[in-house]
Amino acid sequence: MRPRDERLSVYVCTQAMDFRKGMASLAVLVGAQLGLNPFTKSLYVFRNRSATAVKLLYWERNGFCLWQKRLEQERFCWPKGNASGTLALTPQQLNWLLEGYDINRMMLRKTLDFKSVI
Repeated sequence: MRPRDERLSVYVCTQAMDFRKGMASLAVLVGAQLGLNPFTKSLYVFRNRSATAVKLLYWERNGFCLWQKRLEQERFCWPKGNASGTLALTPQQLNWLLEGYDINRMMLRKTLDFKSVI
């Protein structure tokens, strides 16, 4: 089951990775290569070279969880990266990515915070 906690931070590794890696190897990659703490309340998202599959790694109380999705006919529209190789997404943007939307073209409107109607 896909984690849906809206309070989670989501970090996407923008480079393709070796999909033979398991939980321990991905956790090391998060810490060593991405410079992030794999034990925080965060999701770390990885893709294979052909962008037909993704893996989500997250820490849940007392152990790592690994979630995987593979597309049968299409490819994921992977977000463009930056120099660090990591991109922060909102949980909603992650859901869009996993549903097959091109989030490079989608923009959220800013949230308005009014104090009064007068």
